[in-house]
Amino acid sequence: MNGEIDSSVILFAFGLTLFAGLSTGIGAAVAFFAKKTNTRLLSVALGFSAGVMIYVSFVEIFPKARNSMIEDVGPQFAYYYTVAAFFAGIILTAIIDKLVPSGSNPHEQHSLVDIENVQHSVKHKQALYRMGVFSAMAIAIHNFPEGLATFFSAVEDPALGLSVAIAIAIHNIPEGIAVSIPVYYSTNKRKKAFFLSFLSGLAEPTGALIGYFFLLPYLNGLTFGITFAMVAGIMVFISLDELLPTAEKYGEHHLSIYGLISGMVVMAVSLLLFV
Repeated sequence: MNGEIDSSVILFAFGLTLFAGLSTGIGAAVAFFAKKTNTRLLSVALGFSAGVMIYVSFVEIFPKARNSMIEDVGPQFAYYYTVAAFFAGIILTAIIDKLVPSGSNPHEQHSLVDIENVQHSVKHKQALYRMGVFSAMAIAIHNFPEGLATFFSAVEDPALGLSVAIAIAIHNIPEGIAVSIPVYYSTNKRKKAFFLSFLSGLAEPTGALIGYFFLLPYLNGLTFGITFAMVAGIMVFISLDELLPTAEKYGEHHLSIYGLISGMVVMAVSLLLFV
């Protein structure tokens, strides 16, 4: 990265992470106000989100990460470092995923029907409430690296950051459902369930703040390339481990694949417009 980053770009990047994180509130609203959630549409949307994130990771972010390091370490080592950082991002996200118990991990997805019927399988309301709280904590842990991914994508390229933010916002919707439904059924308080779901999304702008204060001041070509390659790894892991399996849970296999391909096509066309 060359020169100072314009303050308007920084503000735009923060705004995108806030939008992406707080979209968990959309999931809460869907759970409360939709008489019947269109799970087929949600399946396509989640596949679309995965397509966007996978495409930009390999086609846009990975090459940019490598190119930013060439001046500092040469083309061969730039490639080595990019590959190593890419898989480091995957490993980091996998470790975070493993640290969260599967019973309260929203990335161990259930269908909407499973979530709504949980009130019948858990007799004690306190246990059900605890499930919602644990889900909110788990989402906050998982959303932290997503905030970094959105922030640094937007800093490098605002148009790219917007695409990433929309993709992450889409996949935050079922996470909002996973928090709000058990809290609502255990307390019968819509506001409390909505607030807790909404609050869990704040981890994404928090991740952006950490990136801004602790990583951005030290970014040069080498450190930016390593960070950006890790972002690509994070996004690929999220797509393969969470988005696609969740898309199949909410709909049919082919719907999620159609969404995946559509996301890639739309992303490719949008990038071509800026060439």
